Amino acid sequence: MASRPPARILAAMPSAAATPFSPPVRPPLKWAGGKRWLVPHVRRLWGGRERRRFVEPFCGGLAMALGLRPRRALLNDVNPHLIGFYRQLARGFTISLPMENAADTYYAYRQIFNALLAAGRGHTPEAAALFYYLNRSGFNGLCRFNSRGEFNVPFGRYARIAYVRDFSAYRPLFARWEFSSLDFEALQLKPTDFVYADPPYDVPFTQYARGRFSWDDQVRAAEWLARHPGPVVLSNQATPRVVALYRKLGYVLRFLTAPRRISCTGDRAPAREVLATRNLEGNRPLLRMT
Repeated sequence: MASRPPARILAAMPSAAATPFSPPVRPPLKWAGGKRWLVPHVRRLWGGRERRRFVEPFCGGLAMALGLRPRRALLNDVNPHLIGFYRQLARGFTISLPMENAADTYYAYRQIFNALLAAGRGHTPEAAALFYYLNRSGFNGLCRFNSRGEFNVPFGRYARIAYVRDFSAYRPLFARWEFSSLDFEALQLKPTDFVYADPPYDVPFTQYARGRFSWDDQVRAAEWLARHPGPVVLSNQATPRVVALYRKLGYVLRFLTAPRRISCTGDRAPAREVLATRNLEGNRPLLRMT
């Protein structure tokens, strides 16, 4: 494994013009479990409430926020490197880092990125550029850290990657949004906030950031959202205990078939998701929380 990028990459910075980029609708990162497919369902619930502040406690790849494009938003994620990248985009961000779809480059940059994290420099533009490169080049858009807080996703081995260098198109929209990296219960919600929450799925893999998202966290998130007096939309994989929890707390449940399959079943059955809502006109909770 290389300890630094190959000499052919460091020899010169790229002189080509920045990659042309469309208006900021598509998410800037490749993100496992993205919710672009769910945007039309949530848009119907968001319609008529555009004056409210839109809040995402688990904003992830920003598919929902970019699909709805609210004027005011509080977008939070426990992953500080993700939020650091978005904050760079809000300032106007251009990557000068040489980027190449090659394993030796990938592992060298992963090592440099982890060294920056260890040195307390994970908030810098350099770290944001490396985070983008690792995200685009790593396996399946995963974002995974080990118990020491080191990024450990393997190389993705894609045939071709269209890297973006100029992210200035995101600046006008992101400049109006607030980004934070806190535990969701630390967020200061306003009574009128429209909250959309997509917590990590109730599946064995939860090592999304340093630490993990346990079943106790699933319960804590569902109970916290059930106390919010404003509109709430909550999505998750429809495991039996998630469905039972949401019903117990009085959410109105809708079930959807996600555009992905669960391979562990052997027959690759379509994934079943639940869309749980509260405090939306026309909804009648099954059970109100006391």
